[in-house]
Amino acid sequence: MLILNRQAVAAALPMADCIDAMRAALADFATGGYRLFPRQQLNAGPGEVLMGLMPTFSQAGGEKLWCLKDVLVAHDNAARGLDNHQGAVLLNDGETGQLRAVLDATEITARRTAATSAVATAALARPDARTIAMLGTGTQAETHIEALRHVIPDATFVLWGRSRDKLVELARNSGAEMANSARAAVADADVVCTLTGSKEPIVELSWLKPGCHINAVGSSNRTARELGDDIVATSAFFVDSRSQASVECGELLQPLERGVIGPDHARAELGEVLAGLHAGRSSPEELTVFKSLGIAVEDAAAAIRAVKNAIDNGLGQKVDW
Repeated sequence: MLILNRQAVAAALPMADCIDAMRAALADFATGGYRLFPRQQLNAGPGEVLMGLMPTFSQAGGEKLWCLKDVLVAHDNAARGLDNHQGAVLLNDGETGQLRAVLDATEITARRTAATSAVATAALARPDARTIAMLGTGTQAETHIEALRHVIPDATFVLWGRSRDKLVELARNSGAEMANSARAAVADADVVCTLTGSKEPIVELSWLKPGCHINAVGSSNRTARELGDDIVATSAFFVDSRSQASVECGELLQPLERGVIGPDHARAELGEVLAGLHAGRSSPEELTVFKSLGIAVEDAAAAIRAVKNAIDNGLGQKVDW
C-alpha cells in the first residue's frame, strides 16, 4: 500500500496533470465511467467539526476502483494555522477490495477544485477572456490562480477579500492586482471566481460584463450561496453533478423554492459539455455559471493520477497492510 502525505501529493500531482485528469474524468463520468453516490454530511452538533463522506466507483480505463474521501471541516482552523479542510482519500481495488493507497485529502481537494474550475473556464468562458477576478483570499484563491494560468497564460488577475492582510500577501506572492471592493474586482472581469465562505450573495448582476463566466466555488450547502437569484436566473447554469446539486446547491435550490427558476434550470453537467453530449456557451454575450460542488469523481481521478505519478517517480511511502 502507498501512503502520500500532503507534500507527496503536491509533488506527484502537478497542476497541469490535475487539469488533464479532471477533464478526462468528468467526460468519463458523463459517459458512465464513474458511479457517484450521495455525499453524507455528518454533524455532531453546533460548533463541532463537520464530517463529509464522499464515495465513488470508477471503471474508467478498464480498471475497477473504489474511492472514499473523508473530509473534516473545522471552521476555526485558520486561527490554528491549519487549512479548514482535513481528511484522507482511500483507494481500494474494485475486484479484491484491498486498500491500494491513502492520500492526504487537503492537497487533493485544493488541487482538484482549482483544476476543475480551469477545465470549466476553458470550456465555457469566451475564447478571448483575459481578466480574471478572484473573490476570496484562502487556499482556493492560491490554487485557482495557479490553475487558471494554465488555461489563460496571459491572464491578468484582480483580487478582493475581506482580510486586508491576506489580500496584500496573496497579491504580492502572485503578482496580481488588488481591488477595494468586490464590485471593483469584477467590473472588467471576463472570468469571476467566487471562493468565499459567504452565506449571502457577494456579486450583483449589474456589476458584470456581458459574456462573463463565473466559477462559483465557495459553498456546497442549500442554506448558503454566493450568487443571487438575478444572476442564476439570467445565466446559462452548469453543474458538476445534477444529483448533488439537487440536494446541496443553494444557488439553485433557494430561487427554485421562491419560484424564480424551474426545476430544470441547470443546462447541463460540465462533463456532458466535455464529452460533446451538450452544448456549452451559446453566444459571446451569454452569462455562464459553473457551480462547483466538488464531487468524489474528481477526488478519485486526482488520487489515481497522483498514485500513478508517485509510483513512476518513487514518491511516497510503501507499507505492508
